[in-house]
Amino acid sequence: MDLFEYQARDVFEKYGVPVLRGIVARSPQEARAAAEQLGGGTVVVKAQVKTGGRGKAGGVKLAHSPDEAAARAEEILGLDIKGHVVQTLMIAEGAKIAEEFYFSLLLDRANRSLLAMASVEGGMEIEQLAVERPEALAKVQVDPRTGIDAAKAAEIVAAAGFDASIADEVAAVLVKLGEVYRGEDATLVEVNPLVRTEDGAIVALDGKVTLDDNAAFRHPEHAALEDAAATDPLEAKAKENDLNYVKLDGSVGVIGNGAGLVMSTLDVVAYAGEKHGGVKPANFLDIGGGASAAVMAAGLDVILGDEQVRSVFVNVFGGITACDEVANGIVQALATLGDAANKPLVVRLDGNNVEEGRRILAEANHPLVTLAETMDGGADKAAELANAAA
Repeated sequence: MDLFEYQARDVFEKYGVPVLRGIVARSPQEARAAAEQLGGGTVVVKAQVKTGGRGKAGGVKLAHSPDEAAARAEEILGLDIKGHVVQTLMIAEGAKIAEEFYFSLLLDRANRSLLAMASVEGGMEIEQLAVERPEALAKVQVDPRTGIDAAKAAEIVAAAGFDASIADEVAAVLVKLGEVYRGEDATLVEVNPLVRTEDGAIVALDGKVTLDDNAAFRHPEHAALEDAAATDPLEAKAKENDLNYVKLDGSVGVIGNGAGLVMSTLDVVAYAGEKHGGVKPANFLDIGGGASAAVMAAGLDVILGDEQVRSVFVNVFGGITACDEVANGIVQALATLGDAANKPLVVRLDGNNVEEGRRILAEANHPLVTLAETMDGGADKAAELANAAA
């Protein structure tokens, strides 16, 4: 889960990372009140969207009075920034910046470690810096068991070439940012820019934090950070049922057991769709290795609720998941959904208890269900049905 900047600021403050004051506003009137609360002087009106390039898109503007803050807020609210419509602002305290730096700590899956990156050239897009002047970006491996302690922070600061006059202060901030990463079970903590103000303070001016959803059970408070307004209702429904679901833009719903099988099924459906009007997969849905009939029913409920779906391909290879359980789940789901189940299903079963699974479906003889012998054949039939219903 990616946090908004104002949420990252609050998390930083919780761990003692030096930040400037910031107040959330969702209207010009609230922006004016926030500017007044921050002293009535210069503030920064910042769009809160989960994408980069806000400044270039006109989503970050200075205001020198509360009335000007309201005017800037009116200009930014409703702005479309790379497909993200601005609905929330942060009115941030102004700062006199002397220098801008960059720092991030992220999960390095390839090396099974963490990776710290730092540069004394902050403020610009880090991807551009990494390509144009890679020597200006220090990269230091961090042991996830120890994180960023004082010694590691000093190593990062030295590698990045921070001036000796501020090295200790920067290192202290990096230790705290490491504590954010560990304490919140993050996969990314980024500050761009990390600044030195004219009075010598080191401040995290703009933060980005990504939390690991796999650790959500340790952090019930993280649920309050979710952007409910931007969450697809089908994905939210799937999450409630502990389903691994991702919505795509096609018309063939896909259900499988095991991420590898589902990914292969997406490819096969896309290939088959080339012969049937160019139809594509509508989703990724993995019901898992030991899915029960109830889980199968929940998965079908989610997919059949997608208005873009015109047909569904259920592709299951029975291992831990027995084919008769899957078949019972399909029958149960269709009975529960009743008239809401109005899209054809193509079902391919193989493996554990396959004969019993096929018998259950044949006996149910539901008019929407077609049995397929092979994966390729099932994908082709599902694509054909979706195209016919277009």
